[in-house]
Amino acid sequence: MNHTVEKIGGTSMSEYAAVRDNVILKGNNSNDIYNRVFVVSAYGGMTDLLLENKSNGKPGVYGLFANTSNDDEWHEAFETLREKMFAINLSLFGETELGRQADEFISQRLSDAERVLTDLQRLCQHGHFELQAHLFTVREMLASIGEAHSAWNMAHLLKRDGINARFVDLSGWQAEGAETLDNMISQAFAGVDYATELPIATGYTHCDNGLMASFDRGYSEMTFSRIAVITGAREAIIHKEYHLSSADPRLVGADKVVPIGRTNYDVADQLANLGMEAIHPRAAKGLRQADIPLRVMNTFEPEHSGTLITGDYVSDTPRVEIIAGRRRVYSIELFDQDMMGNIDTYDSAILKTIARYKAHVVSKDINANTITHYVGANLKTVNRIRRVLEETYPDAEINTRKVAVVSAIGSDMKVPGMLAKTVSALSEVNISILAMHQSIRQVDMQFILDEDDYDLAVQSLHRCLIEVHNHGDAICAA
Repeated sequence: MNHTVEKIGGTSMSEYAAVRDNVILKGNNSNDIYNRVFVVSAYGGMTDLLLENKSNGKPGVYGLFANTSNDDEWHEAFETLREKMFAINLSLFGETELGRQADEFISQRLSDAERVLTDLQRLCQHGHFELQAHLFTVREMLASIGEAHSAWNMAHLLKRDGINARFVDLSGWQAEGAETLDNMISQAFAGVDYATELPIATGYTHCDNGLMASFDRGYSEMTFSRIAVITGAREAIIHKEYHLSSADPRLVGADKVVPIGRTNYDVADQLANLGMEAIHPRAAKGLRQADIPLRVMNTFEPEHSGTLITGDYVSDTPRVEIIAGRRRVYSIELFDQDMMGNIDTYDSAILKTIARYKAHVVSKDINANTITHYVGANLKTVNRIRRVLEETYPDAEINTRKVAVVSAIGSDMKVPGMLAKTVSALSEVNISILAMHQSIRQVDMQFILDEDDYDLAVQSLHRCLIEVHNHGDAICAA
């Protein structure tokens, strides 16, 4: 187990020179260049254009193809995508022969995909074929294009710059059939010489169960995790444009946050629950079971060792490691006096309804006659859930409200008086706590607040629980 498997995020991928100098070359020490595998994401914004915008839901090619009867709209989206990809190629290669080859490679992928969608649309005009039955496959095919684009470019740019890079295409483009995820990876890496080659692999892997069907936009992290496990990596590394820090620097100030340095996979799961993924929970599970540590590094600070995540780490001194949270959460409160003694029945039915509309449960509260679920969803989805619950429980009182969740998280927070100290910190800045929760395991404390209080709450808790300790370069050095 001599090699590492390293993932480069989309924002970092857009800065080739920084990635080459800070990540690949590492000071131009040839001993550091090889014995590594790189898994790359699509360039920043590309998957949004291919599928839909992750933040605001604006449809890309897939969204327009799946939900509109206007052919011109998705064809126009394809043309916009093509222009953006060519513009990226021009910025990376200039007007060179290699740039022409890069345009030819991605143009062929785009043309093939556009032709497939046109043929599928024509086929589904006949009554025996339903478009809905093919949309998962369409989504998978489109998603793969972004990673194929960035991986091909990265491999050929590195070759141009004197590094023996190897393009590993896991996208299964024009493959005769689909293998399992593990088989696809095993076959692709069977002939790799880690000591003399630098594999650059696509973050998307074509497989029989469909990677996006199971993990949606977390598919690249699943590819990254399985490559690490199957090839027996000694460490998995994620390169981001920022450190895994004690809070969002945009909220509390870049001069006040500090890299975490060390933590465990339990903390990573808590962050994922709040939508702040260090890594997808299913990807983390594979690494944890294989006893492979995960390191999160800042692409633009290569001298910093980043944050090391392991399964067994517990801080020597109980403390808070990160203040995190989530805006745009809705509380769905159901009160029914008939609930007493039947909480399990009510809760099961409510959760099924929430799952039906694909809303994510962030937290929940239960007492004798009331269950409140805090869900990450838009207002339209919450209103649909509410209508179903009103029909199911006509005698119940159901209330919904827009809130925020702020959480203090750490691998060990068994500090007497910490909860009281935290509540006092919020009270001192006149923030009213709507609900709160602390588990027996004491790895997190959650506070439900008015959404307008979110920024101030994060700032106040960070000042009270982290800044006062003057941690230096990291809360715990990796």
